[in-house]
Amino acid sequence: MSQTVSHFVWERLHEWGVRRIFGFPGDGINGLVGALDEMKDKFDFVQVRHEEMAAFMASAHAKFTGELGVCLATSGPGASHLLTGLYDARMDHMPVLAIVGQQARTAIGAHYQQELDMTSMFKDVAGAFTGYAMVPAQVRHLVDRAVRIAKGRNRVTALVFPNDLQEKKYTEPPRKHGAVFSGIGYSRPQIAPAPADLERAAEVLNAGGKVAMLVGAGCKGATDQVIAIADKLGAGAAKALLGKDVLSDDLPWVTGSIGLLGTKPSWDLMKECDTLLTLGSGFPYSEFLPEEGQARGVQVDIEPEMLSIRFPHDVNLQGDVALTIEALLPLLEQKTDTGWRDDIRGWKEDWEETLRDRAMVSADPVNPQRIFTELSPRLPERAIITSDSGSAANWYARDLKFRSGMMGSLSGGLASMGAGVPYAIAAKFGYPDRPVIALVGDGAMQMNGMAELITVKKYHDKWPNQTFVVCVLNNQDLNQVTWEQRVMEGNPKSATTQRVPDIPYHKFAELIGFEGIFVDDPEQLGAAWERALSSGRPTLIEVKCDPEVPPLPPHIKFAQAKAFMTAAVQGDPNEESMIMGSVKQVLSSVMADD
Repeated sequence: MSQTVSHFVWERLHEWGVRRIFGFPGDGINGLVGALDEMKDKFDFVQVRHEEMAAFMASAHAKFTGELGVCLATSGPGASHLLTGLYDARMDHMPVLAIVGQQARTAIGAHYQQELDMTSMFKDVAGAFTGYAMVPAQVRHLVDRAVRIAKGRNRVTALVFPNDLQEKKYTEPPRKHGAVFSGIGYSRPQIAPAPADLERAAEVLNAGGKVAMLVGAGCKGATDQVIAIADKLGAGAAKALLGKDVLSDDLPWVTGSIGLLGTKPSWDLMKECDTLLTLGSGFPYSEFLPEEGQARGVQVDIEPEMLSIRFPHDVNLQGDVALTIEALLPLLEQKTDTGWRDDIRGWKEDWEETLRDRAMVSADPVNPQRIFTELSPRLPERAIITSDSGSAANWYARDLKFRSGMMGSLSGGLASMGAGVPYAIAAKFGYPDRPVIALVGDGAMQMNGMAELITVKKYHDKWPNQTFVVCVLNNQDLNQVTWEQRVMEGNPKSATTQRVPDIPYHKFAELIGFEGIFVDDPEQLGAAWERALSSGRPTLIEVKCDPEVPPLPPHIKFAQAKAFMTAAVQGDPNEESMIMGSVKQVLSSVMADD
């Protein structure tokens, strides 16, 4: 039988090294799905419950494995459903390829059923390259360009295939004017700054007496080099959220996360430093960085458009973080004064005591922070942890202590709800022998997490390690938004928009054959985690949490406290418990003026 366009697409992607596709079928991609089924010995197809989840999984696959993430969807609504997950990849600079169907070529432009203007729709999210296939001989170079651009530029690309073209006989490009002959293969270059620029950077860093480092996702794979330069400079290091797994929290000079979800020692580090070294991070909130004029700065990033857009660094180096550090190290003087690191160690010890005190504050019924402090010392070796957006991300950022060899991620630049469970599924497919834990709020769980547990049900028997744990924080509240309304806007909680139904998530897990655990007593949290991590099958822990425990920032400004009290005065429906919960936490906090 002659090869169809669809067969060629999958064969070509296999030659590019693609082995896993996340997607959902539909008649707009019947040809592609049929060919994929015939080649199931070459690919691992993961059938999701919703196309958005396919794109989230493709993004997470790229984050956790470093490989190209691929998602597949039908025409019309299938393609449009991908967009949120694709934007997640775009915002976090992940290589992802979206493959979508389209109506027959003769119908395009006729306002046909499920005919969307794909080029316009993907123009932003896949602006690096959207290929629209119209003839068989065109498909070869479209596939090659889409993959090479995604991998080479860490971007989202898209390929659009009309349904009638998918079944056409594939033909190679003709040997004549107007045809092109593309090839397979991409090797990432070694990019390092010029020697003169390295010397300028070394001058700044050598002159610093109190060096602070900001470590981001661009440091993945460069842990040894990051530690080496930190030790050479006697520096402290704060971690952007996507760089949480780059450095072990056991290191006494690592201050943890930075920003609204960050720690007080990270805040102190940035406020007291005289030099800032930013490595592979696009951390967005400039107000948590040194004030302009306070510190000199050096930044290293592989993406030139990310240089000096948050802080006016004196020297901006485009390059791979590991290679750039290796080139810098011989130019740097060894710092011998330990006073700066002694200060950092003291800040960190004080903060960890504060965190423990906050976690043990009584609540009604469970303090959500304690869920994470109980998990932290019980994290299995080589665990992979994902978090959803929302108040759960606060505790993930601050209270979970990552050790060497662990991995973790979440929706960073987009900060989308609903990514926690699909991220965990992608992580488990990428590393089926490793334990995976997802930490999810009840709003996100209702949004799509419950549905994607069915995806786990469909595939978990393939995983040699069955430790897959989802922890749901059930507080019947869209809690992060509630606190943002209170603190930023001075608005009381609105039950109309904020309250979510009380669902027995653990019983849903049991219904589909998983272990279900319910906790409403804080003293049972440790045992619940131990039971879940040793159950030998997918497990869901549902914890009944107090929504009035505030996810406090690393410091509290007067304006935020004023807005908070305004919400209470205006008659927040949970005024009494809100005030009591906050007072208990604030006793462990530091008040700061604007």
